[in-house]
Amino acid sequence: MDTRAILSTPGGAGQAKRTTAFVFAGGGSFGAIQVGMMQALAAHGVRPDFVVGSSVGAMNGAYYAGAPTLDGVKALAAIWRGLRRQDVFPVSVHAFIGFLWHRDFLIPHDGIRRLIDDHLPYRNLEDAVIPIHIVTTDIVTGDTVVLSHGSATEAIVASTAIPGAFAPLKHGGRYLADGAISSNTPIRVAIEKGAQRLVILPTGFACAGQAPPVGAVATALHALTLLISRQMTAELEYLEQAVDYCVVPPLCPLVGSPYDFTRSDEHITRAIRSTEAWIARGGLETGGIPGELRPHSH
Repeated sequence: MDTRAILSTPGGAGQAKRTTAFVFAGGGSFGAIQVGMMQALAAHGVRPDFVVGSSVGAMNGAYYAGAPTLDGVKALAAIWRGLRRQDVFPVSVHAFIGFLWHRDFLIPHDGIRRLIDDHLPYRNLEDAVIPIHIVTTDIVTGDTVVLSHGSATEAIVASTAIPGAFAPLKHGGRYLADGAISSNTPIRVAIEKGAQRLVILPTGFACAGQAPPVGAVATALHALTLLISRQMTAELEYLEQAVDYCVVPPLCPLVGSPYDFTRSDEHITRAIRSTEAWIARGGLETGGIPGELRPHSH
């Protein structure tokens, strides 16, 4: 079933089309889950008017904005299936020594830059097929900074710069870092950009883990995924009634770490199936916060 008409006119035939945004949250390697969600949505003809993304959601959202088709999403899935931790987090002995002795950043931006330059089908944000807005944080003031024009690489690098792991990026006189700090799920940004209908793609959190992940970066990413889920829930509970929204349920139970890329194929496959089932149950026409986002364990 093609659900584009349902998504665009949730009130039924004869009503004006509502401006729809895909909202991509952060979540490290759990970003693979968003790819499975996108593939199911694309297979049902669901396409937004614009995209807003933060952290790994900025990377996924930017790629989708350049190729917003089923074939485009399948190509993104192939990229994710081939990713290894070192492709994204290239921690070297040299970088570690620099971190210890010079109090510098732990991970260089080289991996993220290479991924963007090798795979993103455009160079400037304004050249995407559909508009893309990338959310970053001014690390000095804590303000949300939204990038909609200029270098796509610089915007994505800034939005994925986890404090303490990556150095903030100097851009336009500001020092920009991970968008998750100020706007974990950039719902408010999407509304400010004119969205009347939100389709939110969260990554979820490792709800079935029995112990915290090992390592500083893994622990920081795990903490961010917990924060993202809780902030999203709180923000949606107080969202004005004039805005329609639906949240694609994240995977549950979910094990592993958002620092571990070895489960990407499994995450994509499961997310395709779960999102297909959610669409079949009428999820696109139903608002509300899925239980998978609320605090729970197994």
